[in-house]
This record gives sequence, structure tokens and C-alpha cells, in this order.
Amino acid sequence: MLKDRFWILALEAKRSDFDVNVAMGQVLAYMLANPEVERPSFAMVSNGQSFLFLKLTKAPQPQYANSRLFSLVNPGNDLYEVLKVMKRIGQVVVAESQND
Repeated sequence: MLKDRFWILALEAKRSDFDVNVAMGQVLAYMLANPEVERPSFAMVSNGQSFLFLKLTKAPQPQYANSRLFSLVNPGNDLYEVLKVMKRIGQVVVAESQND
């Protein structure tokens, strides 16, 4: 079922100057707790101004990859790119759920 594979994790930061890289360890720990070993886990860490995407695969051993850092204060504003990434992750999750 889709609801069993799509995890949403919200980490609260009180300050917008909170560096999203600081939260990576906590997010990766939560992602490692996912009981699904065969499929990758995805996460987004944000302080409301900066956005970082993570992907974790657990088999044969845990490995993670991260995106570049997206920022709303960059020239051109990266918000549209962030939304594209979120849309693509949603499409992957829905497609996998339909294959079951």
C-alpha cells in the first residue's frame, strides 16, 4: 500500500538560520528505521529557506546521497526546482505502489 511506503518526517527548527546539514544525521537515523529494505527512502530537510533532499538505500549496505542545496535566496529563487523534485518523488512513489 502507498501509505506504508510514503513517509513524511517533519523536523521543527525555530530559527531560519538553522543549517539544514545539521539535521542530516537525525534524518538518516529515521530513514534507517524504515523496515522496507529493498526500496530506497527519500527525505527533504528544510528550514523554510534552504532545502536539501536525501535518498537512502539499505541493501546490500546502507548508502545515502544528497542533492545540492536549494535556496530561496539564490538568484532566480530555487522554489520551482524544489517543487519539481517533490513532484518527481511523488511520481516514483505512486508508480511503485501501482506495480504491487
